[in-house]
Amino acid sequence: MGPWRLLGIVGHIVRGLWLARIAYVDRPADERDETVRRWSQQMLKVLGVTLVVKGHPRPGAKLVVSNHVSWLDIVAINSVVPSRFVSKAEVAGWPVVGFMVTAAGTLYLQRERRRDAMRVLGLMSSALQNGYTVAVFPEGTTGDGHKLLHFHANMLQAAIDAKEPVQPVALRYCDELHDISPAAAFVGDTTLWQSLWGVVTARQLTVHVTVLPLQAASHADRRALAELLSSQIGDALDGN
Repeated sequence: MGPWRLLGIVGHIVRGLWLARIAYVDRPADERDETVRRWSQQMLKVLGVTLVVKGHPRPGAKLVVSNHVSWLDIVAINSVVPSRFVSKAEVAGWPVVGFMVTAAGTLYLQRERRRDAMRVLGLMSSALQNGYTVAVFPEGTTGDGHKLLHFHANMLQAAIDAKEPVQPVALRYCDELHDISPAAAFVGDTTLWQSLWGVVTARQLTVHVTVLPLQAASHADRRALAELLSSQIGDALDGN
């Protein structure tokens, strides 16, 4: 199945490139979001990943906060709640993928520049105030899915400044043999191609996307908010 899925992925990416050139030109925001949602849901199918959703995201502006396991997280979240992601600047240079995520309005953070976080926070706040959904991974890096890493609070300041709520989302991957699938984890020295092959050859890989209740961010303390979100997402993962 792996080689056939890879062929399907190539075809779907080509379609994505075509959509990126037409779907974001003079189209209403809800139409763009629906295009992203459908494309992402189909990408999961092409990859052989089953999507299971619990809960419903609130329409309108919000900051999506999620645990981080894989590059696949972006596809999974966009399948449920299309978002503008905050990503490391290197992603913009990835072949093909870089063009697509840039077209989707990704906000790039140059981590080597210590003050760049302030610039990105300003862009995030503006996007939220303009009605967009923005998504961040406060762990700052991927984990193996077994436990959460420390939640950094900095990026939560955007929701506080914009006075828009936070929508916690918990992601868990399982497969035929594992409650926490090792096939999904994009960690350590694993390359993107190795990770992709692990995903397409996994047996009955499933991503559980749990949308948790909104949390008000206006006037919140960002560190206390980070601790609360980490606890809620951790509890949701333990309860699955």
